Amino acid sequence: MFWLLTAAWAIGLVLSGIAPYDRATWLMEVLPAIIAWPILFFTRQRFRFSDLAMALITLHGLILMLGGAYTYARTPLGFWLQDWLQLERNPYDRIGHLAQGFVPAIVARELLLRVFRLENGKLLGFLVVCICLAISASYELVEWAAALVMGEGADEFLGTQGDQWDTQSDMFMALLGALAALLLARWHDRQMARMGR
Repeated sequence: MFWLLTAAWAIGLVLSGIAPYDRATWLMEVLPAIIAWPILFFTRQRFRFSDLAMALITLHGLILMLGGAYTYARTPLGFWLQDWLQLERNPYDRIGHLAQGFVPAIVARELLLRVFRLENGKLLGFLVVCICLAISASYELVEWAAALVMGEGADEFLGTQGDQWDTQSDMFMALLGALAALLLARWHDRQMARMGR
């Protein structure tokens, strides 16, 4: 599964990086995938994620790359959804933040169960959601820092589209994503059991 992720991300990085709308925004958006790949590479022998986790990590990286190519406010998929759902703004940013909760929830859940040996139960779900909210809040702090450093140049990276509550909406979407991911707990457990958890 790791080499499938590598191939998908390599293609995604090349295609999204050929002529992005804004090169600095592209780099900031794809940076999490660029950081994640060597971590996954160097730990793959000692710790192999479940197929579910790897598929979601792959998808999340591609979501970042598409958003980086066009900027989240200009992504064609978002415009299509905006028209179809008759929304006031391009919702691709919301999709990205939903994934920012959903994917880390599965990853955190797997690490907590397999590495830290937590018991499956309510505490596990609570900690998974807390970790996802911490990741989301940290990302919002990165966006804030980018806005301070870059001024108006950060507008494409922030993708607020004039929404004064964008930060809160982003964190709420991450919360929804994390909660939705917990619905996959049984499927996730079965996959880990097949791996010998």
